[in-house]
Amino acid sequence: MPRTRLLAPAVLALLASGAALAQTGQSPAAPAAPASPAQSQAATATPDKDKVVARVDGNAITEGDLAVASDDPALQIPGVPDTQKRDLLIGYLIDLKLGARAAEAAKVGDSADFARKLAYARDKALLDEYLEREAAKAVSPEAAKKLYDETVKNLKPEPEVRARHILVESEDAAKAALARVRGGEDFEKVASELSTDPGSKSEGGDLGFFSKDRMVEPFAEAAFKLEPGQISEPVKTQFGWHIIKVEEKRDRPVPTFEEMREQIDTYLGRKAQQDLVLGLRQKAKIERLDEKGNLVEQKQP
Repeated sequence: MPRTRLLAPAVLALLASGAALAQTGQSPAAPAAPASPAQSQAATATPDKDKVVARVDGNAITEGDLAVASDDPALQIPGVPDTQKRDLLIGYLIDLKLGARAAEAAKVGDSADFARKLAYARDKALLDEYLEREAAKAVSPEAAKKLYDETVKNLKPEPEVRARHILVESEDAAKAALARVRGGEDFEKVASELSTDPGSKSEGGDLGFFSKDRMVEPFAEAAFKLEPGQISEPVKTQFGWHIIKVEEKRDRPVPTFEEMREQIDTYLGRKAQQDLVLGLRQKAKIERLDEKGNLVEQKQP
């Protein structure tokens, strides 16, 4: 039987697509009115987390409660305007309060199973918050720049070529294609007509820029020996027979700090979280038992 909690996003999505639109008098195709400067400024302002947005029999629901619900992955409803999503989430929190109170009255929370679920949810929420804080502390402009400098200091520009190819099944077909392009026909036209490579056929055989290690060896060897404008003899690989035309050659520049910043920040955050968990394990006495209750030998992380 599916969990009741999984109904939450489905209910929100249903409301977003139908009932909520009916309440506003808009059809699904009606464009939203542009926000005024005052509305835009209000939307970006930091809300007062203690501000009450609704009450259920006198019990307040605040901006802080709404923020927590907004961050819940199970309640994400892409494509819904922020104002409408806010209204839906407030409605959901109202139902949540009502349902939770009814569950308490029914003594749902008195069972041992519920206590285990509650303890698990608390532990998970604590760990998630702790890891998020540690990641935030690790990601700083200084740390990011230091990692970038250490990473790129030994990197050298890597040779790349931009090439087109015509892929066919047999050597005879490759020779026929080669005769056409060397006879004056446009390479892109012949590739679009004959190539069996679905990834490049519609682009006139264009493979973009690539380094030598990104292609199978016979193809790469042939491509990197050619100069711009030159066309290869038929080249056989496990994919078939290729006719290759090199368009450009270049040394791929080392990516800039700004180009790598997002990846660096992600790495720093994840490494900080991983180091934290590994450190906690090393300091703790951990015992794992098999199905018979016997101690299992622990492996070092």
